[in-house]
Amino acid sequence: MTCQECGERPATLHFTKIINGEKTETHICEKCAKVKGEVEPGTNHFSIHNLLSGLLNFETPIGESQAQSFYKPEPSHCPKCGLTYQQFTKIGRFGCSDCYKTFSDKLDPILKKVHGGNTIHSGKIPKRAGAAIEMERKVQNLRNKMKEYIEHEEFEKAAETRDLIRSLEDKSSSEGGE
Repeated sequence: MTCQECGERPATLHFTKIINGEKTETHICEKCAKVKGEVEPGTNHFSIHNLLSGLLNFETPIGESQAQSFYKPEPSHCPKCGLTYQQFTKIGRFGCSDCYKTFSDKLDPILKKVHGGNTIHSGKIPKRAGAAIEMERKVQNLRNKMKEYIEHEEFEKAAETRDLIRSLEDKSSSEGGE
């Protein structure tokens, strides 16, 4: 396959973009990728960080971030390692585990975009302990639903959900005790 930019060299990089359900594929050579800024200068590898930061609008313009900080002061750096958010956007890695907490207000929207609105890691369920864990998740989902019903003043549905939670918990405790 030849490069779609220059039409001369073989395409070594293949990009697939899906925007609003439309899939577009681009095949370009390494030289054209360097010219377009898709590959880091001085290296022979593709910068996945540059791709993700561009797709997710990772780096916000200075004026925009200052407008956001008008209401809520942003931490300028991590208290443990001293890394700033701007340094993180350039290197693509945090300096320590506290960085996640320090910059969580900026990370949550990005993680929601990447994971389809999910910001809680639930992982796989082991087969041996699967029933108990699955029951806990079901009860937690029902509790969240009950809170929503209460917020919307749908008290009958909230009471039904509460009763369902109690019956599941009773069933779970009786199975565990046998």
